[in-house]
Amino acid sequence: MLFNALLIAIREIRRNLTRSFLTVIGIVIGVAAVVTMVTLGRGATETIKGEISKMGSNLLVLRPGQGWWSRGVDQFSLADLDAIRHQINGVADIAPFVQTSVSAVYQENNKTYDVQGTTPNYFEIANWTLSSGRIFTAEEVEDSVSVCVIGETVRKALFGSVDPVGKRIRLGTTSAEVIGVTAAKGQGGFGDDLDDNIIVPYTSLVRRQTGSQGGRFVSQAMISGEDGFPSAQIVAEITNLLRERRNITGNEQDDFNVFDSQQLADVVTSSTKVMTSLLGAVAGVSLLVGGIGIMNIMLVSVTERTREIGIRLAIGARAREVLLQFLVEAITLSCIGGLAGILLAFGLCHALVKAVGTPFIFDPTINLIAFVFSAAIGILFGYMPARRAAALDPIDALRHE
Repeated sequence: MLFNALLIAIREIRRNLTRSFLTVIGIVIGVAAVVTMVTLGRGATETIKGEISKMGSNLLVLRPGQGWWSRGVDQFSLADLDAIRHQINGVADIAPFVQTSVSAVYQENNKTYDVQGTTPNYFEIANWTLSSGRIFTAEEVEDSVSVCVIGETVRKALFGSVDPVGKRIRLGTTSAEVIGVTAAKGQGGFGDDLDDNIIVPYTSLVRRQTGSQGGRFVSQAMISGEDGFPSAQIVAEITNLLRERRNITGNEQDDFNVFDSQQLADVVTSSTKVMTSLLGAVAGVSLLVGGIGIMNIMLVSVTERTREIGIRLAIGARAREVLLQFLVEAITLSCIGGLAGILLAFGLCHALVKAVGTPFIFDPTINLIAFVFSAAIGILFGYMPARRAAALDPIDALRHE
């Protein structure tokens, strides 16, 4: 019986192709809009998480002052970093970070860059890999050797097509040998160029650029947390330790801050998911509009086929069979619209991800939900016309012209 109803539904749809197409266009647009919005939203979420992860794995950044403003605030000492390394649970590694801007010169090329002084473990903490050469060693840090690792942006600007490894560049009033080039990372989560930097041993930078090698000269510390360890707990313990070491008591405000990249990623991901859900819900309204269109056309169809319904009832068809026939026709229309909407969304996503620069992440769940919802629309809005057809009196239906 169900199979026969499906055959009759397909026959009626083929008999009025133009009207059927106009009927399901709302479903097609609705399904396509929902799937496209959710797919692009997931792609945007993954892009943002990827940009944040470029800064480092389980990364915490310790800075003096509040926010990014540290002028006039005491910096950190190596003893502070040693205390964090040995006294705080969940800290996998920590690297000092000293930064200044200098003019870098190679032959006739000259430009001002950020020079970052640190230790070899910084490269692992911040997820740096090399495209050529090597990183400096702990011995070179201890001996304040004038070596540097440059970013891809610096390599292009200063050296062009020349291999920079082994060449010497002038950094301010000193010179340094280029021993490595970092692999390109591109833009960071805040839109800055991550490849526009020069990395040197911090001892070399402190001694030769700032003229000091003791006291509180660490302007930043890069901290890597252990996998699976709650970053919030690490932040809380670091805060308590540094408040004690910096003699901050009572209700005094911290003169330092700990930036947690994982918390930022969680907040951004949560916000993106909320926006995606909102856009998906707005797009879903068009599915309801499509459902109303199906109900309208099915009511017209019942009116047009009143005599046919009367003949079927007169020769023995039961009311539930007539109801099933029109309900199946409505569901078939909405399912065809759902499938067409998914195919349209697939094409739109492939085109739009290239335009907005996000990855295409196929989500079978949202596609299945959109299809099931389109079928449910057919049941919901097809039931009233189907019930009206089943309730027709056979005698009155046969008299209908």
